[in-house]
Amino acid sequence: MRHTPQFTSVCDDDGVPLARRLTLPDAVAIGLGSMIGAGVFSVWAPVIGVAGSGILIALAIAAFVAYCNATASAQLAAVHPVAGGTYAYARAEIGPWWGFIAGWCFVIGKIASCAAMAMTFAAYAAPAGWEIPVAVAAVAALAAVNCFGVTRTALLTRILVACSLLGLAIVVATGLLAPDASPAMLPDATAYGVLQGAGLLFFAFAGYARIATMGEEVVSPERTIPRAIVLALAGAVVVYVLVAITVMTTLGSDAATSAVPLADVITAAGWPALAPAVRVAAAAASLGALLALLTGIGRTTLAMAREDDVPRFLAHVDERWHVPRRAEVAIASIVIGVVLVADLRNAIGFSSFGVLLYYLIANAAAFRQEGTARRYPRALQVLGALGCIVLVNTLPIVASLVGTGVVLLGVGYRMLRLRLARG
Repeated sequence: MRHTPQFTSVCDDDGVPLARRLTLPDAVAIGLGSMIGAGVFSVWAPVIGVAGSGILIALAIAAFVAYCNATASAQLAAVHPVAGGTYAYARAEIGPWWGFIAGWCFVIGKIASCAAMAMTFAAYAAPAGWEIPVAVAAVAALAAVNCFGVTRTALLTRILVACSLLGLAIVVATGLLAPDASPAMLPDATAYGVLQGAGLLFFAFAGYARIATMGEEVVSPERTIPRAIVLALAGAVVVYVLVAITVMTTLGSDAATSAVPLADVITAAGWPALAPAVRVAAAAASLGALLALLTGIGRTTLAMAREDDVPRFLAHVDERWHVPRRAEVAIASIVIGVVLVADLRNAIGFSSFGVLLYYLIANAAAFRQEGTARRYPRALQVLGALGCIVLVNTLPIVASLVGTGVVLLGVGYRMLRLRLARG
């Protein structure tokens, strides 16, 4: 039997609501900022290492699964325009437990994404030996921006996205036009390697979720959110295809061992003087993704706190700036802790694990929708769910084991809380 929505309120405990201030361009910018910075400067090394010459096939698989998931999110967001994304949608469509698991997977997966983006920023922007302190400082600074209003977040995201696209245009132009490029031969692709590469690349396409998690802050959400999700995903796919071709034809397999592959593309193309500009663009892209990620996690945490699925203390919305400041500060603190102990590859794998499970539940929730709520064929939700199941089973074993353990930890926490509440 279908569940009806079970949201306590769109206000925090003090009666302060989030404010609807984001327009369609704002929402598209936040989605693009999440996707473009979420992998385009960092994901090529691990993906080429496993997918080899099948990188474009891996990219196509990841993009298709992302499209299926994006349509599920768009369909759900049009009916449930509240903060929390799939956490809220699953609670309404299939029940509180599924909502909790989705929200928990999103929070843990995106915390890992935040750490990956902070580390990518530091790899391009920090002097040698200063990567970790710079990554920590970036998290702290952007968390502070988020604490002073969502319109400031959207404005800064637009600026960072513009810088990122300019830098990527330089990379693509110089790489594709390089007359003397001699890329190292890519290793032969295997089916498992291509699927694992697709799982890692999915990390890069998951940014459209940030739009849905901000449902209470978007103007006319029933129209704006579905349009923004599709537009942002389409733009990101075009960018990723162009950059993937550039990396393949310029560096080849050498990209698998590069900490800064797009800067190396410029050098290999014979334009080393432009490498600093690409480093600036990479830093901007990473900051844009980190900013949008922190924003989305804060809103999901707010939604979970309203339902007591995380401590109720985090349900507070600041009266002046209308942001979930306590949630933002708590999440930033955890991200800083992850930066201090994790590496980039494990962060990407762990992020993909959590987010793939999150979208598996999103597809299940969208599949349950009927009547006027249905915007897309159910076949897309079936394919999206199957894609998530296949890709999550190809991720690095360490990431999968740690992810499983953290999910079980969350389930145990909720079971204990419910038992104490009944007793």
